[in-house]
Amino acid sequence: MKFTTSLRSGSVRWSAPAVLLLTLLYYAVGEQAPLSSYYHYAPTIVAEPLTTLYALAYAVAAALSCWESGRLRGARVWALAPARSRYRIAANSLAPVIVLSWSVLLLPPAISLVRSETMPSLDSLRLPLAAMVLCVAHAIIGFAVGCWVPRTIATPILAVIDWVTVAFTRAVLPYWPRHVSGQFGSVGFGEVPDLITAAVPVLLAGGIATGLMILWLPYGGRVLRVVCAAVVAVSGVLGAYRTAVDWPHTPPLTAGHVVMACAGSAPRMCVPEFDARYLSKAQHDTAKALRALRVAGAISTEPRLITDSYVDGRRQKGSTDAVWRMMLISPVRNGNAAYQVMVRALHFRCEQVSARAAHSAWLWGAVKTGQEKAYRQRRKQEGRDPVTVELERQVRADVNRVLTEPRTEQAKWIRRTLDTCEAKKS
Repeated sequence: MKFTTSLRSGSVRWSAPAVLLLTLLYYAVGEQAPLSSYYHYAPTIVAEPLTTLYALAYAVAAALSCWESGRLRGARVWALAPARSRYRIAANSLAPVIVLSWSVLLLPPAISLVRSETMPSLDSLRLPLAAMVLCVAHAIIGFAVGCWVPRTIATPILAVIDWVTVAFTRAVLPYWPRHVSGQFGSVGFGEVPDLITAAVPVLLAGGIATGLMILWLPYGGRVLRVVCAAVVAVSGVLGAYRTAVDWPHTPPLTAGHVVMACAGSAPRMCVPEFDARYLSKAQHDTAKALRALRVAGAISTEPRLITDSYVDGRRQKGSTDAVWRMMLISPVRNGNAAYQVMVRALHFRCEQVSARAAHSAWLWGAVKTGQEKAYRQRRKQEGRDPVTVELERQVRADVNRVLTEPRTEQAKWIRRTLDTCEAKKS
């Protein structure tokens, strides 16, 4: 039977419109952030719309495959003389179903890539390809169910069970059911899931599907086939469980998969390449601000490198005196990088600092580094109420008083402000 014949005569002909409409509805409702916030990073753009669609794709594959299996059983195809391999007959019947389930996975990312004018990368295809393999596994499992249970009963039950089993793993503890279910999560900017993250659910569902296919082999005794099928299925399930049981909320991934652009020295500043046009000015303003703080006595050393923590923060272990990892994408683009560096440079020794002391130090630093406009904009974003207005009045009076003192006294004041803890260290 040709693919077009299977398409015309199978369940996909009447189910595809509803499935594709539901897919587009999930895509429209599930979009949580504007595509511009993903900075043309293809793995994030591809993974984001799929977080709500994995369960639907698997449920479609399993349920419609069950219906197709029951249709073949009702037509007594398996009782006919074996002119063709039963695997080929099953594959011809399942091909349209698998293509439809793949459409659920591929259509939303394709729309997002086109809307954001982003080219897909090999890393961005990792999760969709794993999910496509899982659709085949779920289709095989659904087909096996349809061989034994009447399709009118099994199809709706299997659709609901498959969807619920996968979708609800996002809200259960421990975390391993989610990791082995094929319900992949979002991918942060600069991140790529490890191959093991994509392989674990394939190991579980693929092991079960392979075991079911072994039962259909025309060779060997029934007992031998049952034993081999059970060994393969149990090995896949246990292998997936033992691999993922100790994983935290976030499965294994790697970071830093973004081309970086760097400029200057003392400090050298690195940002993602798409922000390179803003980098020269940001590095110049940052170096100028740090020199001003050092001359004012607020800091004694400057970092050798300031780089974007959003890109490689998970790969590296935080900041050091020589290397600062900060959120730079938006500040560099908005022209506020020097202000953010100034705030980072005025490092308080306590985890809890009074609002008056913190704002006094930041306003003083903003005046010294020429970032007072950025400071006022930040305070404006926080809103104004009677408490805030009174705090601003006190802070302004404190800073004006300090600015009238000699440089050495100002240096003593800022060091004392940064070192003194009014609240106990938590």
